[in-house]
Amino acid sequence: MPRLALYAFAVCVLAVAAAVVSFARGSWLGVVWILLLGVSSNIAWYYVRKAKNDKAAAAAGR
Repeated sequence: MPRLALYAFAVCVLAVAAAVVSFARGSWLGVVWILLLGVSSNIAWYYVRKAKNDKAAAAAGR
């Protein structure tokens, strides 16, 4: 798995934890964390799919 995808997944996990804590404390700031979760998960999946496609293209080009 690409390093950037791992970093993005780590941000996802931290965003979930921050959202839970924010909502548990009664703060609406958790909405921002949920939005960050969406963006970081999309970035993670992008890099996972990109690595998969690059690997398939390299195998087909041989």
